[in-house]
Amino acid sequence: MLWADRASVIYGENNMRLRMQKVKMSSAEIKRIYLEAFPQRERMPFPMMVAMSKLWNTRFFGFYDGDIPCGLTYLATNRKIVFVMFFAVDEPLRSKGYGSLILRQLKNQYPDKKIIVSIEPCDDHAADLDLRKRRKSFYLRNGYRETGYMMKLNGVEQEIIITNGAFSKGEFSSFFACYSFGSVYPQIRKQTQGSVAT
Repeated sequence: MLWADRASVIYGENNMRLRMQKVKMSSAEIKRIYLEAFPQRERMPFPMMVAMSKLWNTRFFGFYDGDIPCGLTYLATNRKIVFVMFFAVDEPLRSKGYGSLILRQLKNQYPDKKIIVSIEPCDDHAADLDLRKRRKSFYLRNGYRETGYMMKLNGVEQEIIITNGAFSKGEFSSFFACYSFGSVYPQIRKQTQGSVAT
């Protein structure tokens, strides 16, 4: 069982409890987790993320076990879709159940919306292939499914996975167009055999 009460506390198994809090410019430890988890070419400027999270269709949350910062989510939403743009757990705390708890909270928070994540493809030629496979396996264990599609945004190509519904290329393209006021149009294409290893 998983739920969030009015104090934004998330309860999981084995007495695990996380506090969910909006990220601010002063959230230094969340910023550290973000900078350590994502390479520079994939990152948005942290001040821009905090500013964007004040809009109705963007959410930026940090997660804490007591006073210990555990992870973060940065989401873009509309009536039908939640796109998880950034999700990270602090490296020393990985494989301890925090990531699964946060993902279950997302499904609990948005039960009627498709939740989409983009991940680095399991390309056979990738230097960090084992890491990519573990990351994808983590999502699949937590109820996400392959869509058979890739997306390329700002020169970075990633695989699209989904939970809570079926993927629609047109729907996802429209989501980006509306969210960015027509300024962002990622390339979305069917996967080729070389990028579907699991």
